[in-house]
Amino acid sequence: MKAKATLKQIAKELNVSVSTVSKALNDSPEISEQTKTRIKEYAKLKNYKPNVIGLNLKNRKTKTIGLIIPNILNSFFAKVFTGIEKVAEEKGYNVITCISNESLKKEISTLDMLSNGTIDGFILSVSEEAQKLHEFNHFKEIINEGTPIVMFDRIVDEVECDKVVVDDFDSAFNATQHLINIGCKKIALFSSIGNLSVGKLRAEGYLKALQNNNIAINTDLILRTDSEDALKAKAEILFDNHTIDGIFALEEDDSVLALRISLKRGYIIPENLSIIGFADGILASRRLSPSLTTVSQHGPEIGAAAAELLIERLESKENEYPYKTTVIKTELRLRESTKTL
Repeated sequence: MKAKATLKQIAKELNVSVSTVSKALNDSPEISEQTKTRIKEYAKLKNYKPNVIGLNLKNRKTKTIGLIIPNILNSFFAKVFTGIEKVAEEKGYNVITCISNESLKKEISTLDMLSNGTIDGFILSVSEEAQKLHEFNHFKEIINEGTPIVMFDRIVDEVECDKVVVDDFDSAFNATQHLINIGCKKIALFSSIGNLSVGKLRAEGYLKALQNNNIAINTDLILRTDSEDALKAKAEILFDNHTIDGIFALEEDDSVLALRISLKRGYIIPENLSIIGFADGILASRRLSPSLTTVSQHGPEIGAAAAELLIERLESKENEYPYKTTVIKTELRLRESTKTL
């Protein structure tokens, strides 16, 4: 059986816009008869079947938002979803949720599938592979075709669109400063998100806090990796060779690893080792002993802000609607894994 062609594929093959293909297939008077015939014959050859939702791509509203998240297991993204869902429901929109599994290929195919008239706009957090390869053209193409995107958490500076972020640099700086304020001098950095924009910003905040307090930067204490397995291996080497009194972990799983390996190595927390993690999931706050001090990103607020930005753009009557970046302030939630001031 032949695979069904899409408007986008036909447009690419014939070197015309998606809008031209759509209008030609609908016998629009704006398109010449010669072009109509060429497009219709090619569409028939390629087994094209019209998408009833997508035929009037620019005028029809599906009242549906496409959400693409990188990881279904990360509780942060679940919290963001609750915020998006709440606002969408209040505004009369549905949400279709897809997972990229950190894959560039999956991210591209999901954008292609949903942008063919299924949704009005996207809310997404960029996959790790896209950031690692610095490949962002798929986002630019979707926006240029008239489908708006709101990026949250993991964003791309090179793509012009609405964005929702937390103050990653300041949050990391303040968390590291708190460790210094409670007496920590040998503070390790645990990161399995070295490829991600947020990981880089948080690492910069950590380094700046050390510099501001005249604490020498020891690269042996800075563990920046791309996976949990690599981080665990480096952590074992760190504990074999150094004595530390503080850990700042840049992601929830990193903080859980830091706590578990520290306890296994005989550290008493927080008496001789204090730990702060980024992201405030149930595991960190309720299921670990001692409970973890964390930087809370306020996931529901991020989701709500992203949904508000997208729906405002979709419903705006303005021809020129400037892009906005909303910054959500984090909160340091003190628990049992850090000493008190």
